[in-house]
Amino acid sequence: MKKYLAMLLAAVMVLSALAGCGSKGGDTDTTTKAAETTTKAADKADDAGDDTPAADPMADLPAEIAPGVQITATPDMYPNVDLSKEETVYIYLIGDTPNDFDQIVELANEYLAPFNTKIEFTIWAWSDYSKLYSMNLAAGENIDLIFTAPWCYLWTEAPKGSFLALSDEFIADNMPLTKKYQIPSSWDGVKLAGQIIAVPQNTTNPNGKIVAIRQDLADKYNIGELTSWDDYKQYCLTIAEKETPDSGILAMAAAGNNSELWDVYKQQFGSMTAVTNQTYLSYYYTYNGGIPSADDLTFAWETEWFKNFCLDMKEMADAGCWSRNALSNEVSDDDAFGSLAGASIAWNTSVFTYIDMAEKTEGVECAAYSITEDKFATGEAYNNNDMAITSSSEHPERAAMVLDLIKNDTYLNHLFRLGIEGTHYEIDAQGNYTELEKSSDYAADNLSMCWAIKNGDIAQSGADERKQAIIDAEKEIMVATPTEGFVFDDSAVQSEAQAADAVFKEYIPSLQLGLYDDPEAKIAEMMTAARAVGLDTVLEEIIRQYTEWAAAMN
Repeated sequence: MKKYLAMLLAAVMVLSALAGCGSKGGDTDTTTKAAETTTKAADKADDAGDDTPAADPMADLPAEIAPGVQITATPDMYPNVDLSKEETVYIYLIGDTPNDFDQIVELANEYLAPFNTKIEFTIWAWSDYSKLYSMNLAAGENIDLIFTAPWCYLWTEAPKGSFLALSDEFIADNMPLTKKYQIPSSWDGVKLAGQIIAVPQNTTNPNGKIVAIRQDLADKYNIGELTSWDDYKQYCLTIAEKETPDSGILAMAAAGNNSELWDVYKQQFGSMTAVTNQTYLSYYYTYNGGIPSADDLTFAWETEWFKNFCLDMKEMADAGCWSRNALSNEVSDDDAFGSLAGASIAWNTSVFTYIDMAEKTEGVECAAYSITEDKFATGEAYNNNDMAITSSSEHPERAAMVLDLIKNDTYLNHLFRLGIEGTHYEIDAQGNYTELEKSSDYAADNLSMCWAIKNGDIAQSGADERKQAIIDAEKEIMVATPTEGFVFDDSAVQSEAQAADAVFKEYIPSLQLGLYDDPEAKIAEMMTAARAVGLDTVLEEIIRQYTEWAAAMN
């Protein structure tokens, strides 16, 4: 054993020397890290050869993940994962592919060499993922890890068995860092029939819905600050009337639906979502503190809120606030805003990513507004962004290890969330980062996976003061969603749920885009069609399960 160790250490010294000669700018000397990892493993093997108990590789880890705290994983933290031969883990995400993403993956694979593991990514564009997500899972594509969320097929694919159920033992064996650091209550929102079916983000922040506008265009037409929904609506109508005919800039370059704008609209009534399973099977209620009773819940598409929203959408669509072809538009409203084709977008503080894009053009000035009542700001649910291991994964233990590393190993977590240190960002001893000139080629936390692997905020030095002001104001009034732990299990009514959901998918995007001549009549037609395929059976089962859950919680 001593002879083996001496040979191994000599090899490590050679690797370190080579790394010193050829390391890339911005790289944190991955080869040296790999050598250090191998040396640690050899030390433990040597200890074992001397018949002394091997040291616990987890023993010296910090108690919690926090800014400025460094966590470095080693292969001996994964004794239950077979690392005897190299395997590739295939990861599927949604969204825009950053310009420098290939460089990020290359560095990640260098870092993963001691784990005998490689990773490959497929990223479905915003315009394509709704067509590809379920189709690829059903086809049994070679997918190990996939991004998911309540708004991204979590509750449509989980009941089908598309995602691997994760037992406590599986997590402890294959994801020891997640077992140690994940907030226990965060698991509640990713359980179906008592089983964990995804790994959620490990932090919560205000998730209030806001609008971003071209303030230079507002000023051009003597429009002041926006403080209400009516202010925003009037801004859009003004752009459609006075700006669009001349410049072609749409008030909002809507694409596929207007779901984000609907989120903004209903927020003004103090609404919260109580039940979400299939994409459109939702209940809302007015938040007054505590867990609402079943009597407080209203089915989403029968609310007065939705009817009045659709009437406003009809007025705005008729005025030309967005294209009549918006339903099939494949350029997202966010990208259109960033490229100056649209004059507004709705979302959370993520709008500032696209504000930055737009303001790179000289003379363009943007602003973001909270235009709803400031009674409270909903805290983002832990399950709002998740990574799941697919049931078809050929290497679920290896996939679990990769996710554990990406979530918790500081180097990998920062690599995917912030990019290459020294190239895209710099970070100080307190854990605050500063964007560098190349940050536009890899924007911080702009990859969908980043949202799911967050363990907390990584504060940005010199961040946009406008964004920080909104975040700070929302933190003052942030409340947790009291119904986050309730997850509807539709297994007893699956066929009816899927049939009703298909009806809603046919109508709701067009209603949100104001494309029907008589929105109220279309809502009634939609509800009749949904009830004809068993909606009432589904709603009765939702209320039954919710009543039992609320009683147990209270």
